[in-house]
Amino acid sequence: MTFTIIAVICALLLLAYVFDLTSGKTRIPSVILLLILGWGVRQVTDMLKLDLPDLMTVLPFFGTIGLILIVLEGSLELELKKSKLPIIGKSIIGSIVPIFALAFTIAFVFGYFVEADFQTRLINSLPFCIISSAIAISSVKGLTRTNKDFIIYESSLSDIFGVLTFNFLVINGVVSVKSFSVFALQILIMIIIAFISSICLSFILGRIDHHIKYAPIVILTILIYAVAEIYHLPALIFVMIFGLFAANLGEFKRSKWMKRFRPEILEKEVTKLRELNIEGTFLIRSLFFLVFGFIIETSEVLNVETLPWACLIVGLILFFRLIQLLLSKLPLMPLLFIAPRGLITILLFISIPTEKHLPYIDKSMIIQVILISAVVMMLGLILNSKPKTETQ
Repeated sequence: MTFTIIAVICALLLLAYVFDLTSGKTRIPSVILLLILGWGVRQVTDMLKLDLPDLMTVLPFFGTIGLILIVLEGSLELELKKSKLPIIGKSIIGSIVPIFALAFTIAFVFGYFVEADFQTRLINSLPFCIISSAIAISSVKGLTRTNKDFIIYESSLSDIFGVLTFNFLVINGVVSVKSFSVFALQILIMIIIAFISSICLSFILGRIDHHIKYAPIVILTILIYAVAEIYHLPALIFVMIFGLFAANLGEFKRSKWMKRFRPEILEKEVTKLRELNIEGTFLIRSLFFLVFGFIIETSEVLNVETLPWACLIVGLILFFRLIQLLLSKLPLMPLLFIAPRGLITILLFISIPTEKHLPYIDKSMIIQVILISAVVMMLGLILNSKPKTETQ
């Protein structure tokens, strides 16, 4: 039985790899295929009457590790150059403003149908407001360099700002000047810890001569994140700063203090770390969506009671994205359609405290929003698959 399970998992991951390889040509987001594959495996196990453990318990684990690796992957891709400042500015605005505008709008609409305080409605709205970098970044390989950069910056920052806002609302029962002050202090503390940790990790990376060097760095990153979360500190800031620091070492080459890090060697090591992280992210992301697809019930996908809500939410997502792109003077096609929901949406949904859950916001609505937004992105990419005119 053990070897059968190993063989099945390996076969599923190889299929996930095929999905990832072909998504650039087929324009079909791999997340859709992974969810369908996980759902198909569930049907087979039910047919064979196999008794499997409750996989819902492992979903938060895969989701948290996936979140860390995804944010690290995104930040390792970000270049802090003067030429990038305009697109960085638009990405920051594009990641922050739509989150709050959309969250407040959805929470306001929820108020007509359920009796709950506004903060509770905001907590339930936020999972729908964050772009999934896990899906977006892997789906824009065929876009121009400018559009690709925008999606990488925007989706990575959306993850960070969205999770920070969600955690702030969940931890603070009452939003007040005091809670904002404490949160600002926590961010300041985390920034200081992040800079010190980033310098130490980078120094270690450049100095380790052992043949095993990248796994300990990733493990240390996860450890620091976990410890920060235990003390309710905004841990994603550390992951982002470490990734940014490592990815932009070339900008500090002329500094005397930077020579201690052996920047020429360190840049090569960071490239290898990035490659390892990308592969690790692929494995965790694939397992996460396979497991989530496995626990999906057919009735949840076809739930006609939540379908209008899911369509309304996706419609609002596209509406606010349209306004955002127009104000930022960015091309509507295909950026308008690249606003998928995914891993972060699921992770935040299962992180909502039981007493804060709104009754009609269930797994069905989450699944439908993820699938509809992914299909919209797929159609947008297919309809706008034209030869690139910019340098890659």
